[in-house]
This record gives sequence, C-alpha cells and structure tokens, in this order.
Amino acid sequence: MMQEVTDFTIDSVMQNAVSAFDEYKKLPPVKRAAFLEAIADEIEKLRGQLVEIANEETNLPLARLNGELTRTTGQLKMFATLIKEGSWVEASIDRADNNRNPPKPDLRKMLVPLGSVIVFGASNFPFAFSTAGGDTASALASGCSVVVKGHPAHPKTSLAVFNAIQSAIKISSVPGYTVQHVEGSSNNIGEALVKHRLTKAVGFTGSFKGGTALVEYAHQRAIPIPVFAEMSSINPVVFYPDTLSKNAASLAAMFAASVTLGAGQFCTNPGILLGIKGEEFDTFLSLLGTEINKVLPQKMLHSGICTSYENSLAEMLDQKGLQVVAQSSSEAKEMEAAAVIASVSAKDFLSNEHFKEEVFGPYSLAVICDDKEQLIQCLQSLIGQLTSTIIATEKDLSDYADVIALQHTLAGRILLNNAPTGVEVCASMVHGGPYPATTDSRFTSVGTTAIKRWARPICLQNFNDDILPDALKNGNPLNILRLVNNVYTRDAV
Repeated sequence: MMQEVTDFTIDSVMQNAVSAFDEYKKLPPVKRAAFLEAIADEIEKLRGQLVEIANEETNLPLARLNGELTRTTGQLKMFATLIKEGSWVEASIDRADNNRNPPKPDLRKMLVPLGSVIVFGASNFPFAFSTAGGDTASALASGCSVVVKGHPAHPKTSLAVFNAIQSAIKISSVPGYTVQHVEGSSNNIGEALVKHRLTKAVGFTGSFKGGTALVEYAHQRAIPIPVFAEMSSINPVVFYPDTLSKNAASLAAMFAASVTLGAGQFCTNPGILLGIKGEEFDTFLSLLGTEINKVLPQKMLHSGICTSYENSLAEMLDQKGLQVVAQSSSEAKEMEAAAVIASVSAKDFLSNEHFKEEVFGPYSLAVICDDKEQLIQCLQSLIGQLTSTIIATEKDLSDYADVIALQHTLAGRILLNNAPTGVEVCASMVHGGPYPATTDSRFTSVGTTAIKRWARPICLQNFNDDILPDALKNGNPLNILRLVNNVYTRDAV
C-alpha cells in the first residue's frame, strides 16, 4: 500500500509489512516467481507512460529510460527464474550416524528470508535501482516483504511503478502489504524506517553521506541490522604504456564516451585515470581532450545534483597542482553539466586526499606517475572501489603483473580493456566492493547473488521429514541441487 508521509505512523507500515511477511514467506517459490513476473508484465504494460513521466522528472533521454525499464523487467524475470529452479537456498544435509560415539545427529541447513526490508530508491536510476529495481526484486524473491522509500527526485515515477506493483499484487493474490510505498523528502522518514524495531535489513544506492547516515541509524538500534549500501567510488583506470603506444586514439574515444555517459551520473564513472609519464600518456591525454571538447553539456537529473557537481568541481579545480586538460567547448546552461578532464602529478595526488574524492558528474582526473613504483604508491593510497580497470596489451600484462595484482585488491569488478560504465545483470556480476564502495564487500547489488543479502542460514536438527521444508525433505520434491554428506546431488536421500 502507498503511504504519503504526513501524520501516518511508521509503526503501522512496519506492522503491515511483518503481517505480510508472515504469509508471503510461506508461499511456494513458483507463487513468488509468478508475482515477480506479474510485476514485470504490469510495468511493461505502462512502458510508454512510465518513460514519459521519468523523462519529465529526471531529464534522462527516452532511449536511456527505455533501456533501463527493460533492464528492470528483465531482472524481475531473472529472479523469478532463479527461485523457480530453487538451488539458491544452498540446502545441505548431513545424515545421522547412530553408530558413532557419541551419535551424530541429523543436520539440515538452508537459507531463509530475513523479514521486512526497507529499500531506498536511487535518484540516478528511476527504474533499475528504485521502486521495482534490483533491491526490491531480490528481496521479494528471497521471501521478504518490502517497504519502498520513494526518492523525492522522481516521486511521480516511483508512485506510477508502485501502482503497477499493486496491480500485480491483486493479479497474483499475494498479501496486500507485501510491498508498501512511502513518500516524503525529510531525512527523518528514512531514519524512522531504519530504526524501527520490525525492520530487518536495508538496501540503499546513493551518496557516501546518505549511506553512512543509514548505517549509523542501524547501529543506534537496540538490535543492529545490516545496511547494504552502495556508495562512493572513483573507479580507477590504469593505462599501461604499450597499449597507449598502439591504441591511444580508440582509447581516447572510448573513455571520453564513458566519462560523459549520462552526464557522468553513473556509480561506475571512471573518475581517475592513471598512467606513467611519457609520450604515450601525453598523446592519450591530448586526444582525450580533443574528444571531450566535442561533448556538449548535458542536463543533470535535478538541480540538487547539478549544484553539487558545480560546487565539487569548483573546489577540486581550486586545489594546488591541478591543471585542466580539456572541457566542453560549449558553455553549460541551467541544469547542465560541462565535461572536464584535469590532471595532477602523482606527487601532488599522494599529498592531497581531496584528489581522491568523488565528483559526481562528467569529470575525471588524470594522475601522471613518474614510474611504476609511483603508480603502485598511488594505487595503494586508494580505498575500496566498485571497479578497477586494466588497459593493457599482453606485453603490459607481463611487464606490470605486480601492479595488476594490486588492482585486483581494490574492487569488486576488475575489467580488462573495457570502460567500467555499464553493469551487466547476470549471475557472474559483482556490483560491490570494499568499503566505502559498499558497506559489505561480500555481496553484490546486481545479479542473482544479490538475493543472499536478504537471507540467513538456519540449521534444523533431528527434524521429522514431514515437518521439514521442501528444500530439505528426503525426497527432494523441488529437485534442487543439494550438498548431501559433502557431495552435490539432486538425488533423494
């Protein structure tokens, strides 16, 4: 149900969420899967209307929004497929052994849903990371109920998507409060939702400031809960010498497009470009500058993000040692962001922590290192990232194996000769990373394993077969892959 935040009580919302969870978690996987598929279908029916509303509220182009809506329905169907197959619950069985002294009990383990989950919509992805986005889809797939906190930057879009979810609730005959929606711009609303005693977990995509505030609220509770927040990342890209000597022009075009994609409003935007001083890196930066000059300023999502970009950029450009390499040749108009590439020496980069801060928008900083040792120092100075990118030939991979090994420690996704913007939704994706990229690097917010954020393991000892969950019954009625006495099998036991 939808709640407008005026005088309503958070308590009633959470009570409803728990009541729905108590029923929803008991539904068979095929029933939950049908619900997810119904949400996708209802969203698809409203595609034209939803895209138009989102375009008006976010300034994102229609092509981008259509692609994002397709991603949203696709991930709903992906989770439906996952739970129909069923092996995600990681069922394991260790049979009793009465001949052992002392006797070994019968032990069976599986993942079960946590409870009522709060999902905060993201401003930069009005579909894929918002009301019916990946957090909501994965939480519902796990068996949790969801309370969505709509993002104030696109309230009409959020409500329209929620209306599609409500239609799916009726079509699928799942509990009416399985998904609820609350609105409002006050930070007090988010605080109340996180701190409520019935909230069991939180999903968030946004700024470092916003994510850490939610974590702090969770720690202030009598019983802390997990907050799965995707926050700040500058996504370092290392350009190695041999590839620059051969591919500078194509790399410049690729990364000019990546830095400016969506006005730079992607969490995987390449915010720092590292290379070793020399003709190769100089040529690349010159070509990159030429490409950036061609890029027209783009409208940002809303005035708050645009103002933040302008302020952050001005503060960054005021730092000692920084030089502007290139910027958009056209002047930015109201709500627009002009692309900027700047450079700094590795020495200045290492001495000023401000250079490592994220500027959310079409900006990237080139760090010019004297040699490999200084490149290593710069990488070692970085904190956790979503992505770390290697731009290299086979020769580079051999000559700089130690640097590349270091890059693997920085992030959840390591790329070779690709731009980091663009996150494929699939089982192998990791959209997470060491803090502060995310609050828990063991998990991802994109891909099928995102479901495991909303579940916990439970062990059942010496249970009769007739009262075991289907996933743990002797006959394996769900035909899922299980670990039985340390051997993976679909066979009955």
